[in-house]
Amino acid sequence: MPMKRLLIVGVGSIGERHLRCAGRLGCTDLAICEVNADLRNDIARRYAVSHAFADLNAALATQPTAAVICVPAHLHVSIARQLVAANVHLLIEKPLSTSLDGIAELQQATTERNLVVAVAYVHRANPILTSMREALHSGRFGRPVQLISVTGQNFPFYRPAYRNTYYRDRSTGGGAIQDALTHMLNAGEWLVGPIDRVQADAAHCLLPDVQVEDTVHVLARHGEVLASYSLNQHQAPNELSITVVCERGTLRFELHESRWRWMTEPGNEWHDEPFPRGERDDLFMAQLSAFFSAIEGGHRPLCTLEEGLQTLRVNLGILRSLEAAAWTKV
Repeated sequence: MPMKRLLIVGVGSIGERHLRCAGRLGCTDLAICEVNADLRNDIARRYAVSHAFADLNAALATQPTAAVICVPAHLHVSIARQLVAANVHLLIEKPLSTSLDGIAELQQATTERNLVVAVAYVHRANPILTSMREALHSGRFGRPVQLISVTGQNFPFYRPAYRNTYYRDRSTGGGAIQDALTHMLNAGEWLVGPIDRVQADAAHCLLPDVQVEDTVHVLARHGEVLASYSLNQHQAPNELSITVVCERGTLRFELHESRWRWMTEPGNEWHDEPFPRGERDDLFMAQLSAFFSAIEGGHRPLCTLEEGLQTLRVNLGILRSLEAAAWTKV
């Protein structure tokens, strides 16, 4: 199926990025849907988008082939169901939702209409992490036994508008768990399999003008694999690492160093697998390209609806664990 019109639903920070990346990939038939009139008109002007709508029904009248859903997470599923009913393929921004409501119906409608629905966990488009995963799954290092994810950045520096967005409230997908940690959880599941139980600790430590958590620690079990996830949104260095300890070696993904590395002998040096440093948009362009390939060539989406649902269950399990201060099954 040739790609025709691509609709971007919601053109805040991430929606604008998807619009920009689609243009860089050569998509010329683009449309946007945005309820905020000032934002809609500004984006339409700056990106020369001639099809700009305030209402989703009006946007659907143009018969888009595919859409990217970039509104706050609590609205994802209701909008997705409306788009699927109109036979539109979907890329849904992470997390899939803030609850399980309506997802079974979305799955059924997607299957019945044979549509591609992917969830936008962009680390799956990273060639460095992909390369490490291939080495891990080759069996070269043996069975994985432990995963350690450590990440942090200064959120006000990278997302200065966070105070006035969905981030302020967990009910709209805000807070460090649903906004940032969910990326690490999904990447961990991609590497070593689904998480089945969690215990969490989190707090609001430093971010001004919000009360949601900005610091999180999670213990998790991916079946027999023990895992820990640590994240904050206020440190000065912008760093992300995921270490997987296996029977016969250790692998480590370091996004901030643009490499993955491995070691098999105690006392030896790391063996580095470096990659060229790219722009941040590169990953989003790769993600969109994979989405288009899934539609046009029948390729498997980078993150399926079912995989996005699994990570949503982990998000919700972590939030339940915080309330109970106990291990929680996913």
